[in-house]
Amino acid sequence: MQELTVPSQLRLVAIPRLAAGGRWRVEAMRSLSEPCFLWFTKGQGRITLQGMTRGYTAHNAIFIPPGVMHGFEAGPTVFGTAIFFGRKCDVTLPQAPLHLRIREVHAQQELNVLLDSIGREMDADTPAHDRATRHYLGLLGVWLERQAKKSESEAPKPDATRRLVARYTALLERDFRSGMGVAEFAAALGVTPTHLTRCCKAACGRPASALLQDRRIFEARRLLAETRIPVGRIAESLGFNSAAYFTRAFQHLTGKSPTAFRRAC
Repeated sequence: MQELTVPSQLRLVAIPRLAAGGRWRVEAMRSLSEPCFLWFTKGQGRITLQGMTRGYTAHNAIFIPPGVMHGFEAGPTVFGTAIFFGRKCDVTLPQAPLHLRIREVHAQQELNVLLDSIGREMDADTPAHDRATRHYLGLLGVWLERQAKKSESEAPKPDATRRLVARYTALLERDFRSGMGVAEFAAALGVTPTHLTRCCKAACGRPASALLQDRRIFEARRLLAETRIPVGRIAESLGFNSAAYFTRAFQHLTGKSPTAFRRAC
C-alpha cells in the first residue's frame, strides 16, 4: 500500500486549526505516532482518552503519549495551543495520559510563558535556537510532571471498568485493521461482548462497536483525503469483506460515499 509522508517534526499549532479540513480530524477516535500536548485557554467540550470521556474547560492541559486512542470536541468557541513533539522526540515526557485542571494562576502563566518561548525559538534564526527550543520543551516536561503530582488526588481511580476499556482501546488501536469484530476483541480480553459494551457505555457513553467503527472510518477518511489509494484497497487494508460493504458502511456513518468524500477534500 502507498505510504504516507506524515510530518514528524516538532509543530506548534493553534487548536482551531486542527479541525481545518473537517472536525472529524480531531473528534474521531484515532492515535498518533508522536506525543501530543493540548492546552485549552477558552471554551469547553469533551475529550475521550483510552475510552474514558471527561469534560474539559479553559485552563485544562492534556498530554497524550504515542499510540493512545483519543478524540475531542473542537467547537468554534474553543481556543488554545497544541504541541506535536515529533516521532523522534528525546525529551523526557510522561508515560501515561494526563488530564490536568490548572487552577493556580501562577501555573497557568508559567505554561503560557513556556509555550510563547517555544514558539519564539522555533521561528527564530538566531544561533542555537534549536537547542533553546529543546531546553524549553524539557521545561515543559518538568512542568507536566510537577502538575501531575499535584493533581494525583483528582485523577479518576483506575477501577475495573476503566482498566478494561483502556485495554480494549489499546488492543483496538493495534488490531483495528484486522477485520475483528467486538466479539473477537472481547474474547481476546477474556470477557463477553455484552460486558465489554456495558463498560464502554459507562466509561464514554458509547458501545464498543461505535469505538471500533469510529476508528476504522477515521482511518478510511484519512487515507481518502491524503492519498490516491484506490477505494477497494483501502477497504481491504481496513479489514472490510468487500469494497461494496465498505462503501455502505462509510456512507452510513459519514453521509457520503468514499468517492464523493475524496472529491470534496
